[in-house]
Amino acid sequence: MNPEVIQRSFGPAISVDAIRPWRDAALLFVVLFLATLIAPLVDERLLNGISVWTKPLKFQASLALHFATLILLARLLPEARRHGVGLRRLVAVTTAAGLFEIGYIMLQAARGRASHFNNETALEAFMYILMGIGAVTLVVAPFVMGLWLWRDYGRRLRSDPLRLAATLGLLFSAVLTLIVAGYMSGAGTHWVGDVTSDAGGLPLVGWSQRGGDLRVAHFFATHGMQLLPLLGYVLRGQGTRGSFSVAAATVGWLLFTVAVFLQALQGQPFFGLN
Repeated sequence: MNPEVIQRSFGPAISVDAIRPWRDAALLFVVLFLATLIAPLVDERLLNGISVWTKPLKFQASLALHFATLILLARLLPEARRHGVGLRRLVAVTTAAGLFEIGYIMLQAARGRASHFNNETALEAFMYILMGIGAVTLVVAPFVMGLWLWRDYGRRLRSDPLRLAATLGLLFSAVLTLIVAGYMSGAGTHWVGDVTSDAGGLPLVGWSQRGGDLRVAHFFATHGMQLLPLLGYVLRGQGTRGSFSVAAATVGWLLFTVAVFLQALQGQPFFGLN
């Protein structure tokens, strides 16, 4: 995307010092992702039927996108927010959480052990609790930014499709992600039904094709913070009509996410053999 277009659509750049941790973490995760791509070629160990390095790859890509999205959408905040201490604290805390999550996931992969839903030892059970805290911290960031946008722009969002899309995407994505991830954590698995392996999952995403998989709803819930702002960007400059389209799309996304969540709870695959 052209830098001039970014500045015209998303506003002026933020102080480098304010978002440097997010930027550096995103770049680090991209580098780790590229390096980890080689790991399955030299390490043939499997966990739950797939390479032990599959989960690190997914989380490296996801968190790189997460921080890159926050960097871009933070430009929509008013100047006082962009240069305020609140944003700096948010950046610092969430960056630490992201580094911890990736570090532990990669460590467990190297050990050939599960990082999620693992209570087999006292230490791993404790680390899983810490991972839960870290995950909630990461989700809080978009919620707080969405709340700031809502409070600072209020009724003006009705004629600003991009900021409205960012606001709704950040807020609802955070809430839906917490609900779905919280349910998975309580269930102790992402599978529903007679599924005990990730082998044979849907290409790229790995979702089960033989039973319910709560990761489907988790995916669509989490990535609403990218999908809606992208729509808002396309509709920028269309005023109230564009904002209405954003609101309608938000309702559609919410209903769809709830639908795939309920589908998984019934033990049905999003797309598969069942």
